[in-house]
Amino acid sequence: MSDSISVNKASVAEFLATGAKMPFLIPEYQRPYAWTQDQVDTLFEDVLEFALNEELKESNGEDKGTYFLGSIVSFENGRRQQEIIDGQQRLTSLSLLLRAIYTKLQTSDPDSKQTKNFMSKIEPILWKNDEMTGDVDFEKPLIYSNVIDDKQSQVFYDILATGHADSKAKDPYSQNYIRFQKLYETMCTQHINMPYKFILRLLNQVILLPIKADNQDTALTIFSTLNDRGLPLSDADIFKAKIYDNLSDEERKTFIYKWKQLEFRANDADETVQHLFSLYMFYLKAKAGNKKTTNIAIRRFYFHNVKEYLLAPDLLDKLNRILNLWTLINTHESIEGEAWSTNFEILKALDILASYPNEIWKSPVLIYYLNYSHDANFETDFEKFLHKLIVELEKSYLVNSTITAAKPGIYSLNVALMHNKYPEIKIKTTDNQAELDAKIKRPANMSLRRLLLKTLIYQDSKQDTLLKPKLEIEHIFPRHWEKANTPDGFTPEKVNEVIDSLGNFTLLEKRLNIYASDVYFERKRKSYLKSQVTMSRELAEKDNWKIEDSWRRTDELLRQLKDIYAKWSEEYKVEG
Repeated sequence: MSDSISVNKASVAEFLATGAKMPFLIPEYQRPYAWTQDQVDTLFEDVLEFALNEELKESNGEDKGTYFLGSIVSFENGRRQQEIIDGQQRLTSLSLLLRAIYTKLQTSDPDSKQTKNFMSKIEPILWKNDEMTGDVDFEKPLIYSNVIDDKQSQVFYDILATGHADSKAKDPYSQNYIRFQKLYETMCTQHINMPYKFILRLLNQVILLPIKADNQDTALTIFSTLNDRGLPLSDADIFKAKIYDNLSDEERKTFIYKWKQLEFRANDADETVQHLFSLYMFYLKAKAGNKKTTNIAIRRFYFHNVKEYLLAPDLLDKLNRILNLWTLINTHESIEGEAWSTNFEILKALDILASYPNEIWKSPVLIYYLNYSHDANFETDFEKFLHKLIVELEKSYLVNSTITAAKPGIYSLNVALMHNKYPEIKIKTTDNQAELDAKIKRPANMSLRRLLLKTLIYQDSKQDTLLKPKLEIEHIFPRHWEKANTPDGFTPEKVNEVIDSLGNFTLLEKRLNIYASDVYFERKRKSYLKSQVTMSRELAEKDNWKIEDSWRRTDELLRQLKDIYAKWSEEYKVEG
């Protein structure tokens, strides 16, 4: 069955009136109300300007216009509520504005026919009526908030019920309500003919675009498509709400505390909880024996088995362990109580993998860590596994036109790692050594050059510190060369071939590379000497550098890299 979507424009009065039969719910996963005074002022001033212009048009006999306020994306949940996916900030602000207007009407001239008329227009779109008496039940608004992190939501309900807000309060509900009151009061003073007409225009000519989906997934997809503010709801927000909704009151307090701690730690490590869930998905797929390479939407995956995946009692513990590993990878901060995390060889291997141009390497590394980090020989085993993974990924990337060629082998490896710490690693590559050598000598792109250079640099015992992030590729012999510097026997085509060979590259800090860029070796040496990259400092020991030096160095680096690959492959003993 295809997903059903209905889109019908509605005035503010028409849309809010639907809340009488089907109340509006701001769900747990939404962010707390956070409109600023500037946004409040903009909304009010825009509607006022529209209302004033409509007065002029009406006096000139022109047709009525409309003011478009935006879309509201929702779906009907299982409790017959309109669950708001997008537009909750506007909807909350509209409710505060209408309450501010209603309070003014209550206190200005409550016995006049106009006042009673407009109070009667606002009442059924903000509150429920008592079923027996028909009286307005101010304690039952048509909008509810279940936002987990919104500690001030009760303030919102109190304002709607009483019309009063604490002038000293710092929460956005109180501040924005008081601001709306002042703006409306000022308008009443400055435009004495506008108060009732402003309400009329707001209710009947300010237009919303309700977009109603028949399920949450469709509504969230619509929201993600429409949202251009850079802060769409993450799947992690949805998961948090799903877990929270299935806990007891006491469990909820502990859960929110642990979740906030996880978010705080993730932020410090330049990570997100969303990414942790994504990484954990690969572990769960491998655990289920799933080798399929097709991409699965993360929300669809976790909702496929909510009880086992999201409601598992050890979920947050698993996410914290994943974060431990990624904190180490991102910041090099060791993991408390895990001595292996200070092992320099492991740190270097992880840093090499971090230069791989996509995230495919992350899942086997994660699975190995989660499964075997408590083993007695983990430190030694992990180092050998990382080295072998580097060898196979680099070889695959060298000979295949796309990095996705490694996916089938990696997904099979993930499943194998659930049962064996030394499985065979079969990633698509070539058995033709001559072909591989040629690819090493002339790496096809910047990512490959960086990977190979890092592998070589870290095998130099003099490189006793981890490399800084974002080192740049430096051409030793410049790309813009002069014919006078070309030795006999080198055609221009041959020079360009050597310039793009592995032996003509090193890594250099950005600030040093700016100075060294495209000048001859004599001027580059000063930059090389200042580098923290041992390879570059050793190059600076030479008096000059000619094109044939790059050629010879290419052969030497090829030999070194083949030796590294052979050593690391030999150390990795396949079992079973």
